[in-house]
Amino acid sequence: MTYKRTIGVVLFEGFELLDVFGPLEMFGLATDHFEIRLISENGGVVASRQGPKSVSDDSFQSAPAIDVLLVPGGTGTRREVDNPVLLEWLKARAQQAELVASVCTGSALMAKAGVFDGVCATSNKLAFAWACSQSEKVHWQPQARWVEDGKFFTSSGVSAGIDMSLAVIAKLVSSQVAEQAANFAEYDWHRDPDWDPFASVVSPFESA
Repeated sequence: MTYKRTIGVVLFEGFELLDVFGPLEMFGLATDHFEIRLISENGGVVASRQGPKSVSDDSFQSAPAIDVLLVPGGTGTRREVDNPVLLEWLKARAQQAELVASVCTGSALMAKAGVFDGVCATSNKLAFAWACSQSEKVHWQPQARWVEDGKFFTSSGVSAGIDMSLAVIAKLVSSQVAEQAANFAEYDWHRDPDWDPFASVVSPFESA
């Protein structure tokens, strides 16, 4: 019987839809290897930045042990960086997890929680300065599709989380399983973590 790792995905009001469901499409296509749980502070229904709502499987208190912790970004991160309950929960669960991953400005939450102290990490380039401002103890990488540093994975903006999640599947299971997921989804997997055509993009506003 194949061992299944539990993926705990943190939801908060204003999370970015693709940050969550892009990676989960890939992990879900490797269903023999992963069980997915959506977790929010109080459980129940959580609205995304775009409006559609998701139902949490667990609250912070009821969440089971997590092998892979996945933290999305979204406009809600601007508020949640000042949420001590979330930050303490992230710090505690990150210490226990086999692997920790963030998409987009989810890295700002992890940085503020102290999870990424001394770790190389990246974030959405449209919100990079804001993410960096959350901690000077992180080795922020301004050009990267995603970054792997030990058990920590971080990705750039939104769609980059899909590439990162496939890299996580390859690391935890096999490249073959990751390739099968990408092919089933008809997704062109960018395997080079340094491929970052958006590193030089300058935006008049921060949207992620």
